[in-house]
Order: sequence, then C-alpha cells, then structure tokens
Amino acid sequence: MTDAIWLRPERAATGRPASRDRAEITAAAINVADRGGLDAVSMRSIAIELGTGAASLYRYVSSRDDLLDLMIDATAAECRLEPPTGDPVPDLVAVAEALHTIMMRHPWLPELAVTRPVLGPGAVAVLDHVLDVLADHPGDGPAKLEIFALLNALTATFARNELAAANRPERAVAYLGHVAATGERPRISALYDDLSAAYGDPRDRRVAAMTALLSGLLGQEVNTL
Repeated sequence: MTDAIWLRPERAATGRPASRDRAEITAAAINVADRGGLDAVSMRSIAIELGTGAASLYRYVSSRDDLLDLMIDATAAECRLEPPTGDPVPDLVAVAEALHTIMMRHPWLPELAVTRPVLGPGAVAVLDHVLDVLADHPGDGPAKLEIFALLNALTATFARNELAAANRPERAVAYLGHVAATGERPRISALYDDLSAAYGDPRDRRVAAMTALLSGLLGQEVNTL
C-alpha cells in the first residue's frame, strides 16, 4: 500500500529547486474543479492554471489520486469549528452544517466525501474536534470514529440531494405542476404537493434529521425544533 501523501517529502529530492508547493498546486486544482467539475482536473489543466509545465508537477504529487486526496483534505481545513458547548448533539449538528457549507461551495466534493474518505491534516483537525465534543460520551474509540464517518456521509448525502434538486429540469417540474393543477391525476397532484413541501427550507430538514439521528446514536432525547 502506498503511503499517504502527507507521510512523503513535500517534493522529490532530485531536480531543480522548488518553485511551487503542494498548497499552491492544491488550490489551483480546487479552482479547476470548482469551475469545471472533477473531470476537468488533470495534471495538464492544473499546469495551465499555474502557468507551468505538467511534467514539473510530478515533483510534488506522483499521481492524480494524490491530487484528489490533497483537494479533499484542503476543503476540510475550511471548516469553521466553534468551541464545544457541552451538549454534544447540537455541537455535532453544527459540525455537520459547517461541512455542508463547504460541500455546497465545492459541488464536486460530496461525491468524493462518500466514495473517497481521506484523513489528512485538515480532516484530522475536524476529527479531533468531534472527539472533543464526544469526550464525555461512554462510547469507545471505534464507535466515535463511526459517528464521525456517519456525520460526513450524511452531510454529503444531503448536499448531493440539494445540488441535484437545484439542477433539476425546470421545464419538467413546470409541466408536473400543470398536470397537478388540472386535478385529473390525483396521485400526480399529491406528489406535486409533497415535492413542493419537501423543497421548502432544506436546512430545517437537515437539522431535524441530523438531530434525530445523533440523538438516537448518543442515547439522548430529541429536542423539538
């Protein structure tokens, strides 16, 4: 198994003196992905973003996989972590909301958060915060790590659904509304009403669902929102 990129030297020991660093290359890759999605991310596209040659980047990252790991972890470093209040459920919900903000800022991220979990310096800082929140909880280390993983996965699922809803074909929805308004297809009318209610305030749904789930996991009563 290849070592995580953070366990390797910043750049290859041979070659010309360093003119770039991983942080600069990672920021360029994130900019490319934010504009064009993950398919746009390649050594060539990042080299163009930086105004350099693609071959020079291999002195800092050995593969696109390394690059993706760096990108994912760099976004975790954007997470704004508030001091724990002593009430773990709302504290964990606050972490989820902070992660959600980052995922909506980088639409390519939710998919990777589910399929390619990464623990680099940024993610470790978030994990350490979650462990601080759970310090008084009787669960053991693996249980707390599972809560952290579940928090990420659920947040990514909400973000993916919201991004998909934001991009759903407006013409199809408009026609569905037209059919519903005729009253000729009661099931379609009921479906449209449900969809209209569901697309109200996504934050309320997220917070309520996350609160209920975390309360169950931590064995606490759910506060009515």
